[in-house]
Amino acid sequence: MKMLRNLITTLALLLPLYAHAVGQPYTQDKMDALNKLGTPMLVFIYADWCPTCKAQEKILDRLLPTAEFKNIEALRVDFDTQKPVVRAFSVRYQSTLIVFKNGAEVARATAETDSDTIAALLRRIR
Repeated sequence: MKMLRNLITTLALLLPLYAHAVGQPYTQDKMDALNKLGTPMLVFIYADWCPTCKAQEKILDRLLPTAEFKNIEALRVDFDTQKPVVRAFSVRYQSTLIVFKNGAEVARATAETDSDTIAALLRRIR
């Protein structure tokens, strides 16, 4: 019983790390600082319960660390808990990817799970 409790405790500690692997949590201050520096940016509107978001996250986990995309900063917006931010971006659905270059939105995609299409979206801002 003690071993099962230890396993559950360990999983409870690790699960949030996996669930929020792509990007930093969004704050307006972080976005403003990145825009001021002219940093290419991906804003990922996600929900923990969304299978499409999980598929996008796997793709982004593979793409963002590569040499081609390493200069892109990613910020995560929680669809369920950051409603004012979701509305400010005029987003209606989770699994929305928005890319910014020099502080301006360049493109967005919703519910896209094709790796090549997501890579093409990221290429627009690198």
